[in-house]
Amino acid sequence: MRKKSFLFGLIIHLGISFNPVQGHAQIANTLTAADKVFGLSKFWQEVNYNFAYFNNISRYSWDSAYKALIPEVIASRNDYAYYRLLEKFCALLKDGHTQITVPPIAGVNYMYNTFGDYLLVLKRVAGKVIIKRTFKKDGDRFPLGSEIISVNGLPTEQYIRDSIAPYISASTDYVRVDIASSMLLKGFPGSTFVVKIKKPGGEEAEYTLTHARTRDSIFLPIDEYTEEKNKGLLEHKTFDGNIAYVALNSFSDPKIGPLFENLLPSLEKTKGVIIDLRNNGGGDDGIAFNILKHFIQDSVLVASSSMVRLHDPYLKAIGRYVNLADTAGNADKREAWLLYNGYAVFDKPGTFRSKIDPGTLKINAPVAILTGSNTESAAEDFLIAADNQKHITTIGEPTNGSSGMPYRFDLPGGGSARVCVKKDRYPDGREFVGYGIQPAIRVSPTVKDYLENKDAVLDAALQYLKNKKN
Repeated sequence: MRKKSFLFGLIIHLGISFNPVQGHAQIANTLTAADKVFGLSKFWQEVNYNFAYFNNISRYSWDSAYKALIPEVIASRNDYAYYRLLEKFCALLKDGHTQITVPPIAGVNYMYNTFGDYLLVLKRVAGKVIIKRTFKKDGDRFPLGSEIISVNGLPTEQYIRDSIAPYISASTDYVRVDIASSMLLKGFPGSTFVVKIKKPGGEEAEYTLTHARTRDSIFLPIDEYTEEKNKGLLEHKTFDGNIAYVALNSFSDPKIGPLFENLLPSLEKTKGVIIDLRNNGGGDDGIAFNILKHFIQDSVLVASSSMVRLHDPYLKAIGRYVNLADTAGNADKREAWLLYNGYAVFDKPGTFRSKIDPGTLKINAPVAILTGSNTESAAEDFLIAADNQKHITTIGEPTNGSSGMPYRFDLPGGGSARVCVKKDRYPDGREFVGYGIQPAIRVSPTVKDYLENKDAVLDAALQYLKNKKN
C-alpha cells in the first residue's frame, strides 16, 4: 500500500494557487461558468465513488481542494485555462491511469522542440535533462548530451518542480519527472525561453529561444531518428550465440499476436531469448498473455490479483449509527462505518488464472525481459505473470508503476477524463502501482552510453544469457 499523500494538506495550509498562466486573449472561451463547475464537480464525484486508490489520499484535503477550485474555474479566462486547472487537480491523485484529456481548443497550438532555426529534443538520462537531438548544422552550438542546467533563470529541477510536474498525472515520481523533462520547453508559438546549457566538455552557454516553425529536416543523430520513426509493433533479430531478440512494443494491436506466432519455430531453437518491453505502454492483457503462455512452464498462467470498490447505499446510511468500537468482528458494521465516513471499501481480491492448452508450444530457453519507465499497464501485468518462472529474469530499470482499468467519461467542451477503478497487485499481495516493478538486475544507462549509442541494458542481457549457457 502506498503511503498516504499529504500534498493536499500542504496545498491548503501553504496557500499554493491552482492558477495556471492564463495568457493569450485569442484562445477560445466557449464554456459557461455552469459548464466549468459541472465538469469540475463531475470529475470530483467520479473520483469519490470509483477511484481505486482513494484510501491513499486525505478525504478532507481532496474535498477542500475541490471547494477551493470552484471560484477559480468560474474565473478562468478561457477553455485552456479551465482545462489546465482540471489537469492540476487530477495530478494531485498521482495515478497514471487517472487523467484529463484536453479537447482541441481554438487558439491553442503547443510547440515542444522547434525554435525557428533551432531544434532541441530533450530526454532525461542519469538524472539530467540532456539534448538528445538537434539539427545537424547546430551540432557545435547544441552538442548532443549537453545538459540543460537552467530555464528562465531557475535551476532546471526547480523549474520542473514548480512549472511542469504539477500538471502531470503519473503513479511514480520518477515517471512524472521523466515526462516533465521531455516537456521542459513546451509553449505557445512566440513564447520565449532563456536556456543555459552545459556542454559535454564543460563549457556553459546561454541562449534565448522563441517557439516558431522550422523547415529543416536533417537531424543529429540521423540513425536514431530513423529508428524511432520506423519502430514497429514487433522487432526481431538474432545475436551471436543463437540468442534471439524480440521487442514487443505494444499490446494494443491484435496484429502483434500473429507476428509473434510466426517467430515460434525459430525461437524454439534458440539458446536464449531477450524480450524487450522498454517501449511497451500496455494495451490488452489477453494479447499479452497469449504471447507469454509460450514461456510459462506451468500448466496455468497466474497473473495479478485485483479488486474494485463496493457501493452499498443502505450500509452507508446505517453507518451513521455505527460506532467504531462496534465494528470489531462484524464485517457489515465495519463496511457501514467505512462507507459513511468516506473510506473506500473493496470486494475480495481475485487472482487471474488461465489454463494453458497442453498443445501450446513452449520456449524453455533462458529468458531476459528488458524493462524501463515506459513499461506500463498490460506490459507490467505481463511481468507479474512471469514473476514465478525461474528461467525468466528481468533486466533494466523500474517500470512505470501504473496499471488498472480506467473508467472514461465526457467533460464539457469535448474533453474527457478517465479514473482508475481497478486496483492491481501481485498474487501474493505485493504492491507495484505507485512503486514500479523492480528488475532483478538493475542497469541504468549513462549519458556516456547514450552519446556512444551504447545500449547498456541490452548488453547486460546478452552477457547474462551467455553466462547462463556456460
